[in-house]
Amino acid sequence: MEKFIVTPKEDRYVTMTIRIDRALQEEYNVLSAKTNRSRNELIGMALRYAIDHMELQEDEMHR
Repeated sequence: MEKFIVTPKEDRYVTMTIRIDRALQEEYNVLSAKTNRSRNELIGMALRYAIDHMELQEDEMHR
């Protein structure tokens, strides 16, 4: 009989609290209902997209 092997669960997620405009929250509520995805999942996707497509501009002071 083969062994049932259980490995430790990878702890990749953290909980954080942010403040956003109520109108933005409502937009995520609507989008969540339309896509059948959780608001949390949509916000995570949006944050990943923002980081992946962000370009930082240096100002003269920080060069």
